[in-house]
Amino acid sequence: MSAKLSKNQLEKYSRQIILKNIGIVGQNKILKSKVLIVGMGGLGCPVAEFLTRSGIGSIGIIDHDLVSLSNVHRQTLYDEKDLGKFKVKIAKKKLNNINSKTKIDTYNFKLDRKKFIKIVKNYDYIVDGTDNFETKFLINDLSLKYKKFLVTGAISKFDGHIFTFDFNNKKNPCLKCFYQEETISDDILNCEYEGVVGTVAGIIGTMQANEILKKILNVGNDLNGYILILDLLNLNFRKVKFNKRKKCICN
Repeated sequence: MSAKLSKNQLEKYSRQIILKNIGIVGQNKILKSKVLIVGMGGLGCPVAEFLTRSGIGSIGIIDHDLVSLSNVHRQTLYDEKDLGKFKVKIAKKKLNNINSKTKIDTYNFKLDRKKFIKIVKNYDYIVDGTDNFETKFLINDLSLKYKKFLVTGAISKFDGHIFTFDFNNKKNPCLKCFYQEETISDDILNCEYEGVVGTVAGIIGTMQANEILKKILNVGNDLNGYILILDLLNLNFRKVKFNKRKKCICN
């Protein structure tokens, strides 16, 4: 039996509770969920904001960077008054202003294997908003090990892509099945070199948040075994299938 929502909760989440795929039962699932977001940049900001607005019970945010002026055009939780301050501290303050009932835990460090193992067990769902392959592969490997649901995104120029990985199903491939290489140049993910339109970050990040909510609610279709590629300059959207590799870590 679902817990009874307060009058305040019924009003706050009324526009999504009214949906037949959510209702009181679904809202309670959202309120009880725990999500870890790695990277509080162009992707992590909209993910954190919309999950907080939806009523996620607990959100962990990992980032060691300071806010710079070049961040402001696409990283929606920061403004010019935040320059030089730690991203996770600013993000927590602004997320708390959006929804005081969502618990925000901050991890102000550069992610490594030991630190990730220590905290990943506390969360049900993982969002990868990072911009380098070493960290993406680390998140992939440990999400696989601890059987977490992972949503991975990346952006460049007018383009973006999204993966979802449900590691509770051994038949599903992982990120390394797609890239098939352990070492890949980070230049293709680096906004400093390639550039990116701010709206692309907002769109891809919001879609990542949507995939988390769908999984929590167990509704709709996921992207397991597919990559969703978005060319937002020409409005071309493609789903491309890829298979599990025999000599991969996920086998």
